[in-house]
Amino acid sequence: MIPNLFKKSEDGKLIFDLMQESQINPVKSEVDKQKLYPKRLYGAKRKKGKRIVATVVSIPESEEESMVAVNHKVSAAEATTHTEVQYHLLKLGSDMGFNIWVARNDRGKNWNGQVFGEMPRIVDVLPTQFNEATNKTIELIDVLWLKGNSITAAFEIEYTTSIYSGLLRMSDLLALQPNLDIKLYLVAPDDKRGKVEQEILRPTFTLREKPINEICGFLSFSKIMEKIEGIQKLGLGNSIKPDFLEKTAEYFNEDDSLT
Repeated sequence: MIPNLFKKSEDGKLIFDLMQESQINPVKSEVDKQKLYPKRLYGAKRKKGKRIVATVVSIPESEEESMVAVNHKVSAAEATTHTEVQYHLLKLGSDMGFNIWVARNDRGKNWNGQVFGEMPRIVDVLPTQFNEATNKTIELIDVLWLKGNSITAAFEIEYTTSIYSGLLRMSDLLALQPNLDIKLYLVAPDDKRGKVEQEILRPTFTLREKPINEICGFLSFSKIMEKIEGIQKLGLGNSIKPDFLEKTAEYFNEDDSLT
């Protein structure tokens, strides 16, 4: 291919001089590392009519989620509260006899000197019955309670990130594993109740074969912490059943939002 000639020879000379100058005195600039690599795709299956068809999906990494809340600045108090609630959910699950999983990117966190990745009954590997796409989604969920190869409960704690991002991850999980029987909980500050209701009743979540609002319960910080503190005070951790969460959580439906 013959390159086009510049209409003005001095334009070509200027560009050539600039290229030489950049070689002699290179300027280093920060580059968005996410843009350097293509998104990795994972194999999955979905139902199309009566047929099961193969497809590929991409799984958002935690760094991408921060873009959802571009203008949200996280305060130290918010980050601390998120960590505290996450720790107590992990500890409660461990006390109840469940194996526990903490989000892959949170394993180095600690509360009062207890590193999450070193807590009793913490697991390093997820159950193996899921495909790679499902595991990539699950491993970023804030807290999991596990019994054998099954997930008893999954918790997304939304304080430092967007409410929508947590629901979207849960929706992805159910889309990848539509037959999965799992209790989902969105844990958020009391004053975000209205926002949780608004987001969970979005058509993208309610117009599913399994509507998210029927599966995912809202646990306010005050309610779940009150329950956890009561259980710890009475030493009931090893005897209480996880169905107490169903009685504590609030479930939203579209009829309620119209009243």
